[in-house]
Amino acid sequence: MLILIAGPYRSGTGDDPAKMAANLRRLEEVSWPLFQAGHVPMIGEWVALPVWRSAGGTRLGDELYDQIFYPTAERLLAICDAVLRLPGDSKGADADIRLAEERGLAVYYRLEDVPGIGR
Repeated sequence: MLILIAGPYRSGTGDDPAKMAANLRRLEEVSWPLFQAGHVPMIGEWVALPVWRSAGGTRLGDELYDQIFYPTAERLLAICDAVLRLPGDSKGADADIRLAEERGLAVYYRLEDVPGIGR
């Protein structure tokens, strides 16, 4: 499955680049187990960040940020099979879950619940 990993990225960081980088690392930590289980992990920021930078984005939360980050997640959910929601407050991740559920995608809240993990 193509699995979107959703969780805090910008939320609760005060736009501190070091905190945001730490959040991205937490999202990325589950990418290897997903890959080992035969899935393709996806994180919206892996797509949105280079698009945002190439569009001229310079400050997270700027006008381009809103035009790119949430629409990127929405477009990814059109092709993903499932979402893995990691713990932590995140309006964006919560929106991802709502959209995934509307589209009938599988939603997992624990890595262990994803098919093929630990087997």
